[in-house]
Amino acid sequence: MKLEIYADVLCPWCYIGKRRLSRALAGHPARDGVEIVWRSHELAPDEGRTPGPTAAEAMAGWWGERAPARVAHIREVGAAEGLELNLHLARPVNTFDAHRLVKLAAARGRAEEMLEALLHAYHTEGLNVADAEVLRRLAGQAGLDGAEARAVLAGDEYAEQVRADRRRAAEHGVTGVPSLVIDGRPPVSGVQPVADLRRLLGDPAG
Repeated sequence: MKLEIYADVLCPWCYIGKRRLSRALAGHPARDGVEIVWRSHELAPDEGRTPGPTAAEAMAGWWGERAPARVAHIREVGAAEGLELNLHLARPVNTFDAHRLVKLAAARGRAEEMLEALLHAYHTEGLNVADAEVLRRLAGQAGLDGAEARAVLAGDEYAEQVRADRRRAAEHGVTGVPSLVIDGRPPVSGVQPVADLRRLLGDPAG
């Protein structure tokens, strides 16, 4: 089974969905035969590298007086998954280089670790995941070679892979994140309850 997960570091639901997917796959009878591919899907490709308003402030601009309740809901759902989602600290930035590092990590068998480091840095610590120094440190935390990560960030390696994921998303009909594509079938939400995810993945115990 091949699972393609379209995600972006900026999305708190992607962090929640990653946790739920891990739980859904735990104990899956065919877990060893499941291939997981993390696909890049930038939510804000036009964002700059310098942090501006926080995610909570941006949400206030989108939803007005409903924003506090939505922020509280996201934090509550995250907490149920063991996550501390600090939308008052997280400041949206360009994630293109972060996605390139995930591609490097995937080539080294460390995609899960790299994505986890990025999500925690952004959503919990409020770090700037467009800053090269922050990205280099996170790459090290994920077990990547420091010199290799530095070289990738200094050049344009894996850039075409990130752009290819954008095209692939359009071909699959992916319009939001997290989206889950199972064996090439139409995309479904990647942030469903664990029991529903288990059923989607064909786990008879789901």
